[in-house]
Amino acid sequence: MAKEFKNILINSIHDRELKSCASRHLKGKLIDIGCGTKPYKYFLSSYIQEHIGVDHEGTFHDKSHIDLIGTAYQIPVEDYSFDSALCTAVLEHLEEPELALIECNRVLKIGGIAIYSVPFIWHLHEEPRDFYRYSKYGLKYLFEKTGFEIVEIKALSGFWVTFGQLLVYNLYRSNRSLLRLLRLIDAIGLLIQGFSYILDKIDKTEQWTWMYIVVAQKKLN
Repeated sequence: MAKEFKNILINSIHDRELKSCASRHLKGKLIDIGCGTKPYKYFLSSYIQEHIGVDHEGTFHDKSHIDLIGTAYQIPVEDYSFDSALCTAVLEHLEEPELALIECNRVLKIGGIAIYSVPFIWHLHEEPRDFYRYSKYGLKYLFEKTGFEIVEIKALSGFWVTFGQLLVYNLYRSNRSLLRLLRLIDAIGLLIQGFSYILDKIDKTEQWTWMYIVVAQKKLN
């Protein structure tokens, strides 16, 4: 139950913005890089014709959703194979993000669109495979260096969502008392997330975002 409640806030914000970006930019044949369980398969189906997921052999996720066994550095397809690309919360786990973006660029058709979600302020996770955090300036530099033009870089929160969500994560991490037995932790977590959402609407300071969404287009020349 805890897993359902502790990150409702960031998941809803991320998924709403991803859906908005997908409706405006994604089309045709999509490569989902680091697809895991393909959590966005159903709502993306309204915008694309084919959803191909690639993930590595050692993934901890259910492999039944994977269409291609490969890595972000080596996607086993020919050049110019896809109209669109999606990569959510993966770039921070790659030792060589520049090489991964070069590979994404390779498999996209000219003018193809890539959508990435990438953390800025966030705790260590999936250790030891957690290498980087990215500012909007670093993202712009990396994407442009690897053959993309930036269409949009959007911060998904201000201070309050970031702080509130990290506080909730920390409560779940540290709580070992009667509070957990009484399941009060779920109610407290939801309350903090609700207040954080309201405060973020009042004071949205981009400098404190937990995550960015990047929309980039493969250069036409």
